[in-house]
Amino acid sequence: MTMVRQTRQRQAVIEVLRASRAHPDAAWIHGQVRGSLPNVSLGTVYRTLDALVRDGVVVTIERAGQATRYDYRREGEDHHHAVCRGCGAIFDVEAEAMPCVPVAALPAGFRVTEVRLEFMGLCPNCADTPAEQP
Repeated sequence: MTMVRQTRQRQAVIEVLRASRAHPDAAWIHGQVRGSLPNVSLGTVYRTLDALVRDGVVVTIERAGQATRYDYRREGEDHHHAVCRGCGAIFDVEAEAMPCVPVAALPAGFRVTEVRLEFMGLCPNCADTPAEQP
């Protein structure tokens, strides 16, 4: 893990992510950061997010055909995600609520460095909405 140099831009991005539980994308983060740093570019926000991901401060949630979403890693709040295939909402699922995952099926000598578990499905709002007819 590398240590990310603290700049005003990086601190602003971290503050925006800490304040949000919505798993925002870079464009939304950029809009929020511009409130305190009007001249910050979208490219700077992307580079900052990349550095924070490399440092383990932020994790990505990626879906094919959609913008990458970002989640701030709060110390002591280990969690996984549930993703709605209908509306795209992302919900936190506390890790303590999850059963232990057996590692017996992993190749011999495989060293686990991180576990990410994602549940895919429909949130209550989308599950209650009838599918559109063709």
